[in-house]
Amino acid sequence: MTENTQAAKAAKAPAATFGGKGLNIGIIVAAVVTIAGLALWVMQLSGGLVQTNMRNLDSWGLYITMFMFLVGLSAGGLIISSVPRAFGMEGFGGISKVAVWTSICCTVLAIGFVVVDLGQPLRLWELFAYSNLGSPLMWDIIVLAVYLILSIVYLWATLRAEAGKVSNTALRVVSVVALVCAVLVHSVTAWIFGLQQAHEFWHTALLAPWFVSSALVCGTALVLVVVIALRRVGYLKLDQKHIVKMAKMLGAFVCVDLYFFGCDLLTSAFPGGSGADIVAMLTTGALAPFFWIEVIGCALAAVVCFVPKLRTNPLLVVASLLAIVGIFCKRVQLLVGGFQMPNVALPGPMTSHTVTEWTSGMTGAYQGMVYFPTPLEFGVAFGVIGLGALLLLVGLKYLPLGPVEASR
Repeated sequence: MTENTQAAKAAKAPAATFGGKGLNIGIIVAAVVTIAGLALWVMQLSGGLVQTNMRNLDSWGLYITMFMFLVGLSAGGLIISSVPRAFGMEGFGGISKVAVWTSICCTVLAIGFVVVDLGQPLRLWELFAYSNLGSPLMWDIIVLAVYLILSIVYLWATLRAEAGKVSNTALRVVSVVALVCAVLVHSVTAWIFGLQQAHEFWHTALLAPWFVSSALVCGTALVLVVVIALRRVGYLKLDQKHIVKMAKMLGAFVCVDLYFFGCDLLTSAFPGGSGADIVAMLTTGALAPFFWIEVIGCALAAVVCFVPKLRTNPLLVVASLLAIVGIFCKRVQLLVGGFQMPNVALPGPMTSHTVTEWTSGMTGAYQGMVYFPTPLEFGVAFGVIGLGALLLLVGLKYLPLGPVEASR
């Protein structure tokens, strides 16, 4: 079946009516999940982070993994929306407002995971009152705040441009600035890890482009899933050629990301390389399930995106979800794997007096050490995700995010 035939059939199919009872139920469910997550967060605040499985040897866990992942997810909406305007190219059929709103929701969630990881919300004040501007952590906080503000400004400018209140030139300038900031926020997030010489898995110059490529994969995949779903329920009237264009772009991003991953693995595993133990940990060790889910899932996603006969909307949704899960597994490998093999003994604040149950030295402390979240961490994480779903659904219900003739 050709792509034109698929598009014709899609055009003839009756569109569902968006909104109504189903949307309201979705908002209520998301609100309930959010409230449950807040209750669990209060429990975490009362008992402290000791209730999690994060310790001196694994000082970051699920929360920072989700932070990295959501920063990547936020990129897709902004890039898909801003690149066509910034370079004067054809867009994707008026999906820019939905894409940017998706990006804003993901950015809010990323900030939310930083807050729950701090242990106490008042420490947000300490970040700014006692900030060290020479620290990559502070760079990331500043860039992430600017990124969120720019995304909101970009959405506002798009709405004003459709109303004739903002010129196309001004909107193009905002697009360029937003695009640069989208790349910068992922680069700075990567530098938080890459500049830490104490951890073998993180200390590489490839980490920043690796983060950007992964962000392009999962961000584009998320927008593709949202757009196909909204088209299905009648919120968007979108020609199939725009779906196909995004799918091809997703396939290209997946291939680039796998290429970067392959380069890193080859460099580490080559005879005489210093990272052979890391490659073994990923391919055959405790993190092997995450590694193979990523590689196989992303490879299958690329096949679906590039083979015309497989490029149906249901399979594209499956391929996009495989890509998103694959990038999440990549984030898990990066964060958890980075704590397993330190470059130096007793990195950072770690001493024989701060490591729990110090009996047989550093070897014993690291033996078999692989982090896994507690039920409390999972509950708080689901609550934050529920907040994102709530923001997305409320925005679709009350904000003018649907395409108009001027935005096509």
